[in-house]
This record gives sequence, C-alpha cells and structure tokens, in this order.
Amino acid sequence: MGCFLADEGGLRDAHDLVKTKKLIAKFSILFLAALSAQAQGTFTNLDFESATVAPSGPEPYGTFVPIGLALPAWNAYLGSVQLTQVGYNSPTLGTATVSVFGPTFSYGIIDGNYDVDLQTGANLNASIEQMGTIPANAETLQFDAAETTPLTVTFNGNVLNPVALSSGVSADGQGYSVYGANIAAWENVVGELEFTADFNGSYNCVLLDDISFSTTAVSPEPSIVALTAIGGLLFGARKWFARR
Repeated sequence: MGCFLADEGGLRDAHDLVKTKKLIAKFSILFLAALSAQAQGTFTNLDFESATVAPSGPEPYGTFVPIGLALPAWNAYLGSVQLTQVGYNSPTLGTATVSVFGPTFSYGIIDGNYDVDLQTGANLNASIEQMGTIPANAETLQFDAAETTPLTVTFNGNVLNPVALSSGVSADGQGYSVYGANIAAWENVVGELEFTADFNGSYNCVLLDDISFSTTAVSPEPSIVALTAIGGLLFGARKWFARR
C-alpha cells in the first residue's frame, strides 16, 4: 500500500543512473581539485593554515616550535641564518624573529586562524621562502600584509615591486592592504619565492597572509595624484569644449 512498484528493467535503469551521477560527482571533485592545484602551481601552505601547533598556546608571549609544525613547506631566515624553530604567539621587543600567530593570539590575525609575523631588529632582516613552480597563465602574485617596515618580495632573486590593490580590516581590527605584483614573466618557472622584512634602523614588523596567484593583471587602486590628474584633464577638456 502506497508503494511504488517498478519492473526489473526500470530498477536497473535507476541504479545505473545513480552510479552515473556518483561518477560525475567524483570526476567533478577531482577536476576542481586539479584546477585549484594548477592555480597555485606547486606552492603549498600559502595561507599558513597548515600549522599543526596546539591552538591553545599561551599569549601574548608563547614558545618556539619546530618550523615543520608552524610553517610547513616554508624556510625561515634571520639575515642569512636559516631557522629550525620559529615563534608561536611570540612577538618580541627589539629582537628579530619569525613567528606564527595562532587562534589564541588577541591581535594580528589578518585572516583565518594563522598568519606570519616577520620582525626585524639588531640589523637583521627576517624572511620566509619557498621553492615552487609559478602556475601557468599566472599574471599576478597577490598577498595580504600589514607592515611598519619595508617589505621586499622576490622570485629567483628578481624584485617583484608589489603595489597596493585594496585595503581591509580583519575581524579583530587589524588593518591591512592587499598587494599585487606582476609575475607573468615567470609562469611555469621553478624558483624561490621570498618575502623579506627589511631592517630600517629600528624594531619593526610585517604581518603576512593569504598569498595567491591570479590570472588577472595587476590593477592598483588609483592614487590621489592620479585622481587629481584625471580631474584636471576632465576640467581642461570641459573648458576646451565650452570654447568651441
């Protein structure tokens, strides 16, 4: 009663349809995963969310942990010295360090659960770098940063000269900028991507997060000078047309 009865052929067709839909779903997931992997080349942990440190570390001054736990896939340096450990929720005053800020840190997380703090001091730069392949069709390297000291970005030693594309404020009130740099000349090239906070005479830092590659060319926000120049041109054109 109230049941739908189907013949054997109908049941077989329905079963085949379900199998087909499942296969399509699986292939779709694999295809999207392949596209995502291709979009970032072979670089990994670009948003620093792969950290496996305990999320309940002390704050504001934490401990130092193996870099493989805090920054998988990345290398870290103070000057030319490679680090085997980095700070976790460990900002310092006047001392150069590379740190990861995690979920229990009350200030400084730009996005997600983790970001990286590059702190300069005592004539030392602080940097992170990773070896990988720039993805095909990549036009722009993008990243979020909040900085009080100069930041140098290089690929295979080539300075990339990022420009500000937009700005934002994180959930905890951290102001930051989204930067973009032209990377098109190195698509499919294997090399080192490096971010360096440059010592400028005093203790300063750079917060870094959400590194990615885009197929869209760099298109920075118009500067005040540029807007003023455009306004002047429009005003001049209006006067010229008024005379005719």
